[in-house]
Amino acid sequence: MSRRHVLAASLACSLFPAASALADEAPRDLDQVVVTASRTAQTQDQALAPVTVIDRADIERRQPQSLPDLLRGEAGISLANNGGAGKATSLFLRGTESDHVVVLIDGVRVGSATSGGAALQDIPVEQIDRIEIVRGPFSSLYGSEAIGGVIQIFTRRARGPFEPNVALSVGSDNARRYSAGLSGRSQGDLGEYGGWYAVQAVHDETDGINAYTNTASSYYDPDRDGYRNDSLGVQGGWRFNRQWDAEVNAMRAESRNEYDGSVDNLSKGVEQVVGGRVRYAPTEAVKLTASAGTSSELSDTYLDGVYSSTFDTRRQVGSLQADIDAGPGLLTVGFDWQRDEIESSETYDADHRINRGGFAQWQQAFGAQSLQASVRRDDNSQFGGKNTGSLLWGWNFTDALRLTASYGTAFKAPTFNELYYPGYGNPNLGPETSRSAELGLRGEHGWGHWSLSAFETRVDDLIAYDADLVDDAHPFGQPNNVDKARIRGAEGIVSTELAGWQLQTTLTWLDPRADGNTNHGNVLQRRARQSGRVDADRSFGAFSIGASVFGSGERYDNLSNTARLAGYGLLDLRVGWQLAEAWKLSLSANNVFDREYETARWYAQPGRNYQLTLRYHPAQ
Repeated sequence: MSRRHVLAASLACSLFPAASALADEAPRDLDQVVVTASRTAQTQDQALAPVTVIDRADIERRQPQSLPDLLRGEAGISLANNGGAGKATSLFLRGTESDHVVVLIDGVRVGSATSGGAALQDIPVEQIDRIEIVRGPFSSLYGSEAIGGVIQIFTRRARGPFEPNVALSVGSDNARRYSAGLSGRSQGDLGEYGGWYAVQAVHDETDGINAYTNTASSYYDPDRDGYRNDSLGVQGGWRFNRQWDAEVNAMRAESRNEYDGSVDNLSKGVEQVVGGRVRYAPTEAVKLTASAGTSSELSDTYLDGVYSSTFDTRRQVGSLQADIDAGPGLLTVGFDWQRDEIESSETYDADHRINRGGFAQWQQAFGAQSLQASVRRDDNSQFGGKNTGSLLWGWNFTDALRLTASYGTAFKAPTFNELYYPGYGNPNLGPETSRSAELGLRGEHGWGHWSLSAFETRVDDLIAYDADLVDDAHPFGQPNNVDKARIRGAEGIVSTELAGWQLQTTLTWLDPRADGNTNHGNVLQRRARQSGRVDADRSFGAFSIGASVFGSGERYDNLSNTARLAGYGLLDLRVGWQLAEAWKLSLSANNVFDREYETARWYAQPGRNYQLTLRYHPAQ
């Protein structure tokens, strides 16, 4: 496909709510449009970076109970969870740190500026329409944190003229979930969609399990640790004419989480995202996009009902981007602005910072080869400037096989806790930096498709505790840029249809090692070195059946590698019955063999559990 056709696809996507709304094809269709890998619209097959797409059909087929459950077993992803639904969850992408991934919701960056990372456990799965997971270094397009990759979550979208949906779920541990929504599109004078809207409300609640198991700890309490989440998502947009369109989105999720294992045992949180975007296409060769948004992660903690602390992060973002068909290729230039501010019961030496970033990207196809090159300059008010770049190359050396290679640099800004937490922070910290190389091979055949990737990432200036930085204000030392890591890995994905069964297999091998003077050669904590997932689904008329098998190798809960967590395997089963055209009944049984396992030391995971869901969704 020529660059001019790519730009045309990009313009077409801009005339609808989002590029993801065009992807109504079957799950894992490589012709569906993705936007995260290049900040422009391209098919998944065209993307030079490894991209995984999870759409609404995948979500409803798998019947996950949470976003971490949905992401479990995807290529390059390892998760650590502190005790089941709603509990703190860390995601490690390609073996990098849990705060080495950019998380976007409808284009707005989310995450905590105090602790780092996004509260994935508080994003309701019923609010999600689609997820794009891009693996590899992408600071040259997104700035800080994109060492391991980028995860973009798109909330529920309109697909037809009028589309209501209702889902009622009950399950083990007194779990109950109620979801209802409305969406629709209006047809304009041009014979195309003029406006669109979507509203989704979700209530999710469970009594939970006894999450903390260390009976020798003073924080042990043999009770159930429940969780509740209430959320509302709203989307809307309008195409005014062939040149102009605009959209707005908002989502707010309020959570209440009970837990043990720390000085507090209850948190009340808010995850909120508001964004808007205006696109102008003066010609077929030019598209201009302006966007702005804000995200908030608000948290209050309590001990036995008595208030303890507040840690609130608010982030404002803005972006200007121009996509220009320059003849042989597509030129993208842009400017990003971000302001982080915190409000806390603790007194920080600084409570805000600003980052400005300018970037440029060139995409070109020439014969059987294609190229994507990007550079970026970030200017941070805390530590100064940082340059990053990436180069991706692809070669379709047969009609069925494609070879890819890439190299990129990335960085991650220190958090406010690392910089300014009272009695601990070090304001002299610099950014963590990385360089990554990757080689991949993909095949697309009549029986299905497959991909293999091998990569190495080296991270320098990792922030770690330094006992030598002792002074009167920090009698126990401070964090410092003193550590390094070397991560090697490989990923394999195979998707096919066999005897009526839809089959997908994902395998990940990692060798994430400390490379500094401390614990040199040890495995980085909480990363599983081997993991894999197999999904099998088949329909028999109105009935459907499926199974997922997930396996994880051992991991260590500390960097000294003395606290070993055993590997484990899980089997999930599911059945569905299409009662009528608009009604479907589903039943899932998870962890069928009632396996006891941990992904973080002393924190249990749910045993055998069930979920029954009745869903109303008229066909369009």
